Amino acid sequence: MKAFVRYVALCCVLLAAPGALATCGSAFCTINTNWDAHGAWAEPGWRLDLRYERITQDQPQAGSDRISVGQLPRHHDEVFTKNRNWLATFDYTFNVDWAVSLALPYVDRSHFHIHNHHGQPLPESWDFSDAGDARVLGRYRLATFEDRDTPKLGTVGLSFGLKLPTGRTDVRNASGDLAERSLQPGTGTTDALLGAYYAQLLPMKDLSWFVQATAQVPVNSNDGFKPGRRLSIDAGLRYDAMESLSLMLQVNGLFRSRDSGVNAEPDDSGGTSWFLSPGFSVAITKDARLYAFHQIPIHQHVNGVQLTARSASLLGLSLRF
Repeated sequence: MKAFVRYVALCCVLLAAPGALATCGSAFCTINTNWDAHGAWAEPGWRLDLRYERITQDQPQAGSDRISVGQLPRHHDEVFTKNRNWLATFDYTFNVDWAVSLALPYVDRSHFHIHNHHGQPLPESWDFSDAGDARVLGRYRLATFEDRDTPKLGTVGLSFGLKLPTGRTDVRNASGDLAERSLQPGTGTTDALLGAYYAQLLPMKDLSWFVQATAQVPVNSNDGFKPGRRLSIDAGLRYDAMESLSLMLQVNGLFRSRDSGVNAEPDDSGGTSWFLSPGFSVAITKDARLYAFHQIPIHQHVNGVQLTARSASLLGLSLRF
């Protein structure tokens, strides 16, 4: 019974992670650092998660092919974008059925491209730090399944909420040039979030897995810009190698439709990405865990020409109160 309660609580917090914000080729990693990193904390109450990501996009890509800068000329020949993201997530679990979370991102971003103006190459750059778009998620456990003959449990649930337009959309560089909308800290739109998950303890001792899907759909546009719809799919395996050490492996998929509007770049937005993400977590105390992941793209197909990342790194700390 104790294991049953702990597992239900584990699944209640499954969908708090902000992985569906964007692919590592755009702004944020798709890694789910909630269920997979933190383990099962059963008691209702508060949890604070602090997460740092470092993502350097310096590989131009056309379709599924890597290309060099300017190989396929565009109005802007993108050179690199360096993302150093901070994310604070406040999570409150009411009981085994209900929980809510608030995620607050902070973006430290550097971008450089070459503006091809009437045949004249003009270098342009932006370097800024600012708050991004917050998201609020509620979570509800639909059902829990228990097999008395084997030591396994399964839980299915839903998440629902909103991404809010809290991030700026008017960031300019030192020359007064407005950054592209896809580069801004926020999208300016309110997006609906809906997700579902299934998680299970496996018959093999100390082994568990999960799968989840989350859709993000903008419900409005802002100043001639509407970001594309997103669908993220994550599957993860967790092995508790020691009492204080857990080893994890995730496969993360992201499907993005094209941006739209007069201030969007529909020809060079949207695509499909799959990532492999190994990681580990260490219990510092009974109420604190340190975790790390490294994300590697295994397949990426983009529309038009876009910058992608060769890899991304993530480090986090999760605290229970």
